[in-house]
Amino acid sequence: MTLLLHILFWLPVGLLFHSYVLFPLWLEYRYRRLPPPPPEGPAGEAPRVSVLIPAYNEEAVIEEKIRSVYASDYPLSRLEVLVMSDASTDATDHIIQRLAEEYSSLKFFRSPQRTGKPGLLNRLAREANGDLLVLTDANVLWTPHTLKALTLPFADASVGLVDSCLIGKGEEEGIALQEKKYTLREVRIRHREGAIWGFIMGPSGACYALRKELYTPVPDNFLVDDFFITMKVLEQGYHAKVSLDAEVYEDVTVRFPEAFRRKVRIAAGNFQNLARFFHMFRNITTPLGFCFWSHKGIRWLGPWLLLLNLVSNLLLFPLFPFYLFTFAGHLFLFLMIAFDNILSLFGKQIVILRFITHFYSMNLALGVGSVKALKGIRTNVWEPTKRNPQGGPEKRG
Repeated sequence: MTLLLHILFWLPVGLLFHSYVLFPLWLEYRYRRLPPPPPEGPAGEAPRVSVLIPAYNEEAVIEEKIRSVYASDYPLSRLEVLVMSDASTDATDHIIQRLAEEYSSLKFFRSPQRTGKPGLLNRLAREANGDLLVLTDANVLWTPHTLKALTLPFADASVGLVDSCLIGKGEEEGIALQEKKYTLREVRIRHREGAIWGFIMGPSGACYALRKELYTPVPDNFLVDDFFITMKVLEQGYHAKVSLDAEVYEDVTVRFPEAFRRKVRIAAGNFQNLARFFHMFRNITTPLGFCFWSHKGIRWLGPWLLLLNLVSNLLLFPLFPFYLFTFAGHLFLFLMIAFDNILSLFGKQIVILRFITHFYSMNLALGVGSVKALKGIRTNVWEPTKRNPQGGPEKRG
């Protein structure tokens, strides 16, 4: 019995340490030993591109977003932009219609009732005429070079999907700094995965491109469309990678409740995708299975691993003095989270405490999301996270 308790204590520690520390270090080691990739260059005429933008109540950002797309150093004759409003109730529709008079290749669609992001994407993909589809959020701003950098890798016929390099912007208040660091770390991990194996564990979702013929309609009740679309591309035998030159900028929320709500929704969608694509990941000895469980699967199970570690620690410390110290460590971390929240009430923060709170809140959101997924998800209608629209790509400082 005590042996089992020891295993239940140390197994979660080992798995989480592998996912958050060892796996990224191993990727970096492998990546640095790869031969230099051949230079990417255009193969003939620039492909026709359809930019798909789903929007719901995006009056604060939609004009800046559309203008950032049309400011691309890409042949505008090979570009069309399709925007669909999910029954927006603010000035979003009016702004898009006004811009459509200025840009002849801008097409506006409106859903008469809320349908959710996947429904909008499915409709826009059917209407698109491009060879490549670029799926991008309304609040994500481009640089002039974003679109060209996204399309260059498709000169390789084996590449089916290309993700962008998402960079957080905005003031480093609340949990913004932690969100920025986490986002950049995830971009780096996905880039290394694509370089080593030719696949990534889902794009950022903020902006990515794929061949139109590879687009698979997303089920109506799915919450995380980008992971679904990526896995369907891989299922069809194509590669996926990250273009670090395709920089896009997203204003990171500083408010914990909104970030938590967003992470719960994403977590629930993650478990939907796990059930749908488990057949691709069940063999951990394959590169895809090893990568999925190392990067995503263990993290998705993180809240239950942390709970298992805590419960086994409670049962062990009356038997072994060593586990009294580890239990004290648990209590210390919980006290630091409480202290961090007290400081935040007074507008103060200590960076290391913010990272501790961010880690545990992220796992709490994963736990809540997994329960929601088990109960069943009937709708994917979403509320966009409120972000400060000020400060585009030029304001990097």
